[in-house]
Amino acid sequence: MKTTLALACLILGTSLTPVIGYAADTDTDRSHPAAFVKDSVITTKIKAELAANHITSLGRIHVDTDANGIVYLSGTARTQKAIAKAVSIAERTEHVKSVRSEITVKKDD
Repeated sequence: MKTTLALACLILGTSLTPVIGYAADTDTDRSHPAAFVKDSVITTKIKAELAANHITSLGRIHVDTDANGIVYLSGTARTQKAIAKAVSIAERTEHVKSVRSEITVKKDD
């Protein structure tokens, strides 16, 4: 029950984050809001899939998508296997052109 609630909160939170960020960003070219929405959808899909696959270091993996469909992954993960899984999830997400990963392995202390 707690896992389901946590997953629902995570998905809801990640889906609202781009909207809040968009409203606060005054330097963005607002003539193409459809591109922004598309990028946000890609990012949200990847984050939701990472959560659904129980990537243990999800909170340390940051996902960003640019207007060209290039996904940038950064942060840390506990194992190289977790990094490979995150990259794989991003690569197979619809509308992703390429994935650039700067995730590093960092064991918990």
